[in-house]
Amino acid sequence: MPEVPPIVVVTGPTATGKTPLAIELALRFEGEIINADSMQVFRFMDIGTAKPSQQQREQVPHHLLDIVTPDVPYSAGRYADDARASAARIHARGKRVFLVGGTGLYIRAFVEGLISGAAADPELREELEAEHEKALREDDPHRLHRRLETLDAAAAKRIHPNDARRVVRALEIASQLGKPASRVRDEHGFTDRPYRVLHLALDLPREILDQRIDARCQEMIESGLLQELRELQEMGFGPELRPMKAIGYRHMLPVAAGKDTLANALPQMQRDTRRFARRQRTWLRTVPEAQWFDPSEPREIFERVEGFLGATACPR
Repeated sequence: MPEVPPIVVVTGPTATGKTPLAIELALRFEGEIINADSMQVFRFMDIGTAKPSQQQREQVPHHLLDIVTPDVPYSAGRYADDARASAARIHARGKRVFLVGGTGLYIRAFVEGLISGAAADPELREELEAEHEKALREDDPHRLHRRLETLDAAAAKRIHPNDARRVVRALEIASQLGKPASRVRDEHGFTDRPYRVLHLALDLPREILDQRIDARCQEMIESGLLQELRELQEMGFGPELRPMKAIGYRHMLPVAAGKDTLANALPQMQRDTRRFARRQRTWLRTVPEAQWFDPSEPREIFERVEGFLGATACPR
């Protein structure tokens, strides 16, 4: 039987140091990096997405960065196809694949496949998202989650009421396929697994991670996040686009419009990023294959990867 190709996943909450660790791993084990961050696929959005620098990209080949403009929809299904094609080319060159990023849905789509027949429905999604926005204005943020509870109690129990994107997706699947998303997922089983996977999950003590997040947000603003947002607007990318609603960019929009100040926007951006990191950690806790490591102690990680790949690291 043909050998199942290996994949090393490097994931974890934002600001845990995934990029520098992955670059070090790729250099040690003759690998290349495939991006698994849903925001880093967009061009012109560098500072707010903490995209690898040009110098870092020159150290190790990176794939699936800057592949679409912010006004082009990019789904997990398209990502899975693109990432698997990139992985095949990397393996064909005799190199090893490091899948790096914090977007759990992208990683799962790549590793396990997606539900057949449940492609995104832009019109339905827009309708649900508009309803959610209306509920927010009416101070009823959990309205769609309550609807999900009546349609699919199992999915509602699994999805946090504040996770609007996953709530919308569960309602979308139920509407498209005529049965609860939880049942669809159970039937699918996510058994499309063409790879042998080592799933590294990085994490830090909460206080340390919060400090790193706060420092990163400060650095983004000092590096020109507001100017980056203004340049996006000048290119015609409006606030209605999903990427422009991401953390950082949405915080800069009122500042660019003269309705807020950077001094006010920064603590809000830091708070929302800390909350986002908590959600990433919570999601990762549901991944049984995840092996947790402290990135400040990399020796154990290097040894684990060496054992998994069955390859001796290159001298560094």
